[in-house]
Amino acid sequence: MRLFILLLLCGISDMLQASDSIPPIQLIHSGVSLTKSNSFRQTVDKATGSRIYQMTYIGVPLIAGGLLVKNKDKHFRSLRNEYLPVFRKRYDDYLQYLPAAVMLGMKAGGVEGRSSWGRMLASDAFSVVLMAAAVNSLKTTSKVMRPDGSNNHSFPSGHTATAFMTATMLSKEYGGRSPWYSIGAYSVATATGLSRMMNNKHWLSDVMVGAGIGILSTELGYYLADLIFKEKGIRRFSTETTFDRFSKPSFLGIYLGFNTLPGRHRLIDNSGIALSTGSNAGIEGAYFFNPYIGIGGRLTIANMPVILNNEAQNESLDMISGYAGAYFSYPFSSRWMVGSKLLAGYTYLPECTFTTITIGKKGSISMGTGCSLTFRAKQNLGIKFFFDYNLMKSPIPLKTRLLQVLTVGSVVAVSF
Repeated sequence: MRLFILLLLCGISDMLQASDSIPPIQLIHSGVSLTKSNSFRQTVDKATGSRIYQMTYIGVPLIAGGLLVKNKDKHFRSLRNEYLPVFRKRYDDYLQYLPAAVMLGMKAGGVEGRSSWGRMLASDAFSVVLMAAAVNSLKTTSKVMRPDGSNNHSFPSGHTATAFMTATMLSKEYGGRSPWYSIGAYSVATATGLSRMMNNKHWLSDVMVGAGIGILSTELGYYLADLIFKEKGIRRFSTETTFDRFSKPSFLGIYLGFNTLPGRHRLIDNSGIALSTGSNAGIEGAYFFNPYIGIGGRLTIANMPVILNNEAQNESLDMISGYAGAYFSYPFSSRWMVGSKLLAGYTYLPECTFTTITIGKKGSISMGTGCSLTFRAKQNLGIKFFFDYNLMKSPIPLKTRLLQVLTVGSVVAVSF
């Protein structure tokens, strides 16, 4: 789930390769022109519109994020083991090539794309060589054991690197005609990476780094071809975009975070119980009636390791939650927004048996709120960083009647 979340919308963001153009906005307050503020915004716009930014703003964060979550791989894998312990399908062996097959089919069918045949094949050849060199060299030097223990060539995921490479190729060639080509391509790439996790062949960090390598290799491959071919055999689609500060910030995205339940608690039999930091993944979205107020909700699953009487348990505690309510936003610039929400919902805990007690198989009414900071990376892409606070009547037989759950994470979302 986390994987699908993180990879799907990070991948979709690459669908709009054009630099963003933000018209200067002059704000007047008490008769004074805020020219310094305008100058700063123009400087930021120039930086984000540069070729180096366009080549790296997705691939580099994916690789860095994969390295950062490497020590949390087992937490994410626990979600897979809990819900899909015996999953084994081979469709990812073929799915990784689907975007390339679509690209070649459209080209052969006469659908005009970004490049001529020669330029496209040269760009793709550079991309394949760069991707294969990076993946194979890392596999042979890192020697990371696969989750299923089959071999020590886990890092990074070659299937995922190939899928995101071919998805970026299709987006490069036909994303300018319609963003739906890119959405479809990156959805397929995301499904490939998710499948590698579901098949127990890769850790989350393997897949994230593989996705970043696939995207970066293609960006660099097309850059090298551009240096060689220059203006020969290229068609440039119109890609001008502007940001309206007061547009409705409606969104639908993937919710990723880490849960923590502060403190130690006592069960009714006086046993001591504590929950370690766990993973949280789901979907969140809201429809806004104006730039400030909307309605929406989220659906998530969470997994938290349990410590009972100072002993770590083999079983972990799962939480399935659904919330709905009011969402609030304030755009303090054309690309940055602060937000909050006030939600009500229901949380269910499946049955979980430990050495001395069985808990769960019970739900409770929950309340939630939180604060967030959103950056509009593209016209149809937003990245939100959040801190959420949830309060619920304890579904666990604790002496404490109420539980406080804190979640820190991010949402990568399609804006509409």
